[in-house]
Amino acid sequence: MANPIKCDICSKPATVHLTQILDNKVHKIDLCEECAQEKGVTDPSGFSLADLLLKASLNPEATAGGMRCEQCGFTPVDFKKLGRFGCPACYIAFKGILDPMLDGMHKGVVHAGKVPQRAIERRSLHERLSKLEGDLSEAIKAERYEDAARCRDEINQVRQAVEQKPQRQER
Repeated sequence: MANPIKCDICSKPATVHLTQILDNKVHKIDLCEECAQEKGVTDPSGFSLADLLLKASLNPEATAGGMRCEQCGFTPVDFKKLGRFGCPACYIAFKGILDPMLDGMHKGVVHAGKVPQRAIERRSLHERLSKLEGDLSEAIKAERYEDAARCRDEINQVRQAVEQKPQRQER
């Protein structure tokens, strides 16, 4: 039988195992039930793994040259500890830290969103139909029957194109 993992603080058998990955480095801490309760690991409202790792000296404190948000006083250490910023101004204050981090996680630092191609096509067809129906109404009011007939024919063509598009298959 394998040797049981021991608590990093008191060397009793560990029952709580925590893992955190920061900057592509894995930080692990193993605790017995008593030490986990002392450190607040069992209380989800007051628990911060980053804080525990900082106290256990397993995660060296980041130095950011005294950077601080002017509005809320947040520091990069606070951000790493809580995993979120204190206010909207933090995004500007910590842009130098945040941009490389986001660039590593995503394709760039600006959220562009994504719209499915079918939605774009459907919107385009809907806008085309709306315009044609408006043109048809104007042509009828102005008694331009040749233009009205042309609009009617185009409307029918667009509607047929919509009906011919393969519908999403159910699985």
